[in-house]
Amino acid sequence: KYTFDSFVVGQNSQFAYSASDAVSSSPGSSKFNPLLIYGGSGLGKTHLIQAIGNRIKQTNPSKTIRYVVAEDFMREFVESLKNKTITEFSNYYRHDVDILLMDDIQFLSGKLETQNEFFHIFNALHQAGKQIVLTSDNSPSDVTGLEDRLISRFQWGLCVDIQQPDVETREAIIRKKSESDHLKLADEIIEYLAINIEGNIRLIEGAI
Repeated sequence: KYTFDSFVVGQNSQFAYSASDAVSSSPGSSKFNPLLIYGGSGLGKTHLIQAIGNRIKQTNPSKTIRYVVAEDFMREFVESLKNKTITEFSNYYRHDVDILLMDDIQFLSGKLETQNEFFHIFNALHQAGKQIVLTSDNSPSDVTGLEDRLISRFQWGLCVDIQQPDVETREAIIRKKSESDHLKLADEIIEYLAINIEGNIRLIEGAI
């Protein structure tokens, strides 16, 4: 369900949307490599990163796309150490993956061994011209516990933020969501929700 068509673009997300669109059209070939999207929880980061993957899968079905939450990447890494399969783990990410989409990189904070492995995977993918897209709750420089060399790598491409949506964007989101759920909401209800729910998009969806 996470596609570009289902994403409501507002002033809060225009730049992030445009950069994501560019990356999905020319993965690995645009100057946005890596692309890192950051912002608070529930503002659309996961929607955009998966929209990138979904479009690339449509236009380049031969590409191997790996979407992983950083916390799950860390668990995979630990399991590979325990099972003595670290070579297979490393080779998969460095050689088999064409597009790496990693959500919530703040989960790597303080995990030095995982960061070290990811650093080498990042370098291998980048040198091979493969696309990397990341998301974070904060700007990389504001994530405590991340190594400076990783932060430097993340800043090679483009870091772009998503802000909270304004009233007009919230109203558009409510209309889009209610239509997709086949709900007919009165204009007064839509306006009431848009004005009174100032938090993230998940709160809006919950209210609907």
